[in-house]
Amino acid sequence: MTDAGGKLYHATLIARDGRGVLLRGASASGKSDLGLRLIDRGGMLVADDQVWLTAEGGKLTGMAPDRLRGLIEVRGLGIISLPVTAVAPVSLVVDLDHSARVPRLPAAEKVTILGVELPRLRLNAFEASAPIKVELALDAPARIGQEGHPEETL
Repeated sequence: MTDAGGKLYHATLIARDGRGVLLRGASASGKSDLGLRLIDRGGMLVADDQVWLTAEGGKLTGMAPDRLRGLIEVRGLGIISLPVTAVAPVSLVVDLDHSARVPRLPAAEKVTILGVELPRLRLNAFEASAPIKVELALDAPARIGQEGHPEETL
């Protein structure tokens, strides 16, 4: 679904300290699960399963479609209602992949959505450390892939 004002994406959006983390991935990749763990660590639900994204002035903003506002799927419990932040600027895109394709020492990556370039992180959502990694990347997106040791020295 698209129109002149934006586009609907299959994703989850969680806000923390006024910044949004857009979680993308295939069905059952862990978007809602990681979102719930980020909420448990102080984040706020913006949207689960579907996110309406708009771009204006070089900024990407997301919100839930009306029918899904405040709802999140919790596997094993069903659809539950949570407090929600109506809208959040997207500051980080996290692509979820549970395979071995997640690089150990990634180079910095960017992704462009609706003409807006954003830092991108690839993660396995089901790793225990995934929410901490998201928070570290959100706090210092310019450092993704910038620090550490060259892989050949490890």
